[in-house]
Amino acid sequence: MSATKPGRLSGRHRRSPEVRTTYREVAAIPEFRALWLGQGMSLLGDQLAQVALAVLVYSRTASPLATATVYALTYLPPILGGPLLAGLADRYPRRRVMLWCDVLRALMLAVMALPVTPFPVLCALVFCVVLLGAPFSAARAALLPEVLEGDRYVVGSALQNVTNQAVQMLGFAAGGAAIAMLGPYRALALDCATFLGSALVIAAGVRHRPAPLREDDERPSMWRMTLSGARLVFGERRLRTLVLFAWLCGFYVIPEGIAVPYAAALGDERLPVPVITGLLMAAMPTGTVIGAFFFGRFVTPSGRLRGMGWLAMLTCAPLVPCVVRPPLEVVLALWVLSGIGGAYQLAANAAFVQCVPSSGRAAAFGLVQSGLLAAQGVGILVGGAAAQRLGPEPVVTLAGVAGLCCAAVLTVLWTESRGEIIAKVRAAT
Repeated sequence: MSATKPGRLSGRHRRSPEVRTTYREVAAIPEFRALWLGQGMSLLGDQLAQVALAVLVYSRTASPLATATVYALTYLPPILGGPLLAGLADRYPRRRVMLWCDVLRALMLAVMALPVTPFPVLCALVFCVVLLGAPFSAARAALLPEVLEGDRYVVGSALQNVTNQAVQMLGFAAGGAAIAMLGPYRALALDCATFLGSALVIAAGVRHRPAPLREDDERPSMWRMTLSGARLVFGERRLRTLVLFAWLCGFYVIPEGIAVPYAAALGDERLPVPVITGLLMAAMPTGTVIGAFFFGRFVTPSGRLRGMGWLAMLTCAPLVPCVVRPPLEVVLALWVLSGIGGAYQLAANAAFVQCVPSSGRAAAFGLVQSGLLAAQGVGILVGGAAAQRLGPEPVVTLAGVAGLCCAAVLTVLWTESRGEIIAKVRAAT
């Protein structure tokens, strides 16, 4: 956008330059710090708990199937119960929903940390702990736009995204060593403590807000709210496009899901397969951290919305060259580049918030999050089955081609409908 030269008058109204919010400004907001710290604490504890559960279940049963089943229980509850329970955050005060979820999960983990807990009870508690994550995440996602307005929301989301990816990498990297030192039961007790700490931080740092009221001042049933959220998300073209942008991750998550056979297929004699697997699985999160930081810090609010489609295509395009079986260094660079493109999710999230009314925001977020997990699960399952027949490199390439085609179509649809949202963003800044 060119500026008018000094000394000349223009008959048109000149737009003021868009103001970019800094990470320091967002971190200075007390309520955001409380949400940020609470999320980081519980996420780190969860990473330790995932490793601890795998070790604990295998030590009790010596069964790979039982271990895989318990791990699968961490994916199933949000897909099944997420759309329904997420509506709790539209029916009751969101701070209260978060506190109850933290306290209940802490109590369940305290029972799981007891060596006398039977295996079936352990499985049931795992299911319930993960299930309560759905209303908590929906309440936090719906509350964040009320704490951070305008461009602060995008920058705050970027900061949380960077923190999440960093905590995940740290948790998985240090999880094995921590379990070796503490043992699985103490690790579960530590996860219990992180939920209690999160509850204390939220209680002290987040102020009470009443439950959001609908335009008709009614509080419908949970089932009606779930149906209303589905109609809201899929009944409007812009929201449908944004949701499909989010679910595009079902394509570019496939490389992480088949990282072990990919590492074995590389046949790099310099490093053992487990080390190569760790490098491959860390590549995309590393790129996401880099992309989220620079995308949130140096790109204008409207520039993020205009560049969202191109970045979405960038997540898939670097996977295509894997068909020529490049060496490890090139594969890592390609997957990091794919992760950088994943920063488009920040813009999609911000645009989604602009389009969804506050009274239905939690149910809408819960529906999208459940679909996100389902897309990842289905993508990994399909990718694994295809890699069994075709090999990992062709499957990664096919995932890249399919995702690139879908991203291109979504980019065209988004270009046709983004104007109103960009106008809102410019007005807010």
